[in-house]
Amino acid sequence: MDKKNTAIGIALLIAAGVCFYLSAKYAPQPAPRPAVTAADSGNPLPKNEAPAAGPAHMVGDTTLSAPHKSNAPVEFFTLGNDTIEVRFTNAGGAIDSIALKKHRAVLERPEPYTINSPQAAPALGLVDFPGLDKDSRYTLVSQTANEVVYRVVLDDRLEVTRRYTLLGGAGGDPYQIRNETTFHNLTNQLLPLPRTAINIGTISPLNENDSGIYLLAGSYDGNSDDYTRRDQLAGGGFFTQSPPVPFIERTAAVQWATVKNQFFATILTPDQPGTGLRVERVKVDPLLDDSNRRAFGLTANALFDLKPLPPGASTTWAGTLYAGPKEYRRLANTDHFKHSEDRIMQFSSGFGKIFLAGFFAPLLLTIMGWVHSWLPFWGWAVVVMTLLLKFATLPFTLAASRSSKHMQKIMPLVQEVREKYKDNPAKQQEAMMRVYKENKVNPLGGCIPVLITMPFFIGYFSVLQSDSDLRFASFLWVKDLAAPDTVISFATVNLPLLGLTHLSLNILPLLMGATMIYTTRITPNPNMDPTQAAMMKFMPLMYMLFCYNFAAALALYSTINGLFTIVQQKIVNSLPEPQLPGEKAGAIKNVTPKKK
Repeated sequence: MDKKNTAIGIALLIAAGVCFYLSAKYAPQPAPRPAVTAADSGNPLPKNEAPAAGPAHMVGDTTLSAPHKSNAPVEFFTLGNDTIEVRFTNAGGAIDSIALKKHRAVLERPEPYTINSPQAAPALGLVDFPGLDKDSRYTLVSQTANEVVYRVVLDDRLEVTRRYTLLGGAGGDPYQIRNETTFHNLTNQLLPLPRTAINIGTISPLNENDSGIYLLAGSYDGNSDDYTRRDQLAGGGFFTQSPPVPFIERTAAVQWATVKNQFFATILTPDQPGTGLRVERVKVDPLLDDSNRRAFGLTANALFDLKPLPPGASTTWAGTLYAGPKEYRRLANTDHFKHSEDRIMQFSSGFGKIFLAGFFAPLLLTIMGWVHSWLPFWGWAVVVMTLLLKFATLPFTLAASRSSKHMQKIMPLVQEVREKYKDNPAKQQEAMMRVYKENKVNPLGGCIPVLITMPFFIGYFSVLQSDSDLRFASFLWVKDLAAPDTVISFATVNLPLLGLTHLSLNILPLLMGATMIYTTRITPNPNMDPTQAAMMKFMPLMYMLFCYNFAAALALYSTINGLFTIVQQKIVNSLPEPQLPGEKAGAIKNVTPKKK
């Protein structure tokens, strides 16, 4: 493949990456599908208040009267283990918040990261069920070291008991909470029940630098997982403007449902599949203006159909809520997670589907964890893993370099053919193929080996942007490998197109850019016109700007990768010029740059 096509290919790859980034961040709301509904948005939500109720989903006439909002005080009860501390509330008999004891909220402070705070509604709370939602007051009837039970009677006709158990050990993962909600008909008549919506939790941006591109809600139907981005409900758009929508509702079999940000998630896995998912964008910080992307979080309600209760009969809805870090090794444990909950990592999304990164990312994550087990510093684990990856793909990259040198060697012949048959494309192509055949050169030989390495690199990219182990991990001057390695912050800005919230000095992206610029200088680029040469010089700057605010782990990986590539290119440049079978003595010039 000649340098012109290579330059075009690189340009297309970078353009595709930029488009992928912008589409994930600013894609306009798609046209509503048949399963999507919307209602009036109402006023912004104050902290810790539920969103406006969606459309009523009634199965017949429940004959249950809607009680008034209770004025009784809200009371809390806390259960905990070595991993989480769960605060329950009698307002809806549900979970107010979950503190993760092993994960800090802020780097410099000891307070734990807390899921569902602030909130749209209590997690696992019943929604759109008057008398049983957050406005009702349940009675705490029993508690033990790892279990709590709430009870309420609605209209003297329906008794509801909600039992919560912290799992762990042989019973489950320590981040899991088991819920069993029993509905008991106290009458001697058939009692229809409404369609039930159960809140999965509320997820928020992680910090002031989080623009919310990782805030998603989704579900898995047993075959595929489908996600809704927070910004799909925000309206606007990059090219067109559309109004915000209060919720998106999708009908689907729900084997599990989730809301998540970059490093944490709640996952509700019911014993029996649900019938749909309703996703809502909610304001989690009332002090921020609505135009601020950090002001809004995401919540979701899983929908379930309950059968009518015969006289005196009972029915139980049961499920397990995971509230914790997005750790692939944990979620892939089929002893505790039996419905492919590890798919929330989304290793097989985007370019991962094209390049099979869904297979390579877990493999690389496992190897990096093994490296970390004997080298207990995540920064050095990233360095070693990068070097291992480069050595593993070295045969392919060397093959591409050799093929590139062969192409450079015959470029004078190729240019001669182009000039000779410039008015006859058919003969030009035939003559060029004859040149390739006589000199035993594959015009795609420089591309195919590089494409073989792409799954490894895209898989590793997916790992580094979602692995919660890297959060707050330090390396040299870097305080947090999951955040930009900012050493000086100059001013607050609003540049959403570049994903920048402030102007700052980030060292690793500058080093990464320097290695790319130097690599471009020492890489042979014969017969390249001035326009192509300018584009090749501009690409490293473009890539550096595009990645400037990425996680430091990604910049560290790219920098080490670039340093290795420089050494590799130096070695390739020092090799003797290839002798080709069809070469005429003195007809082909040496195109390798002279040593300076």
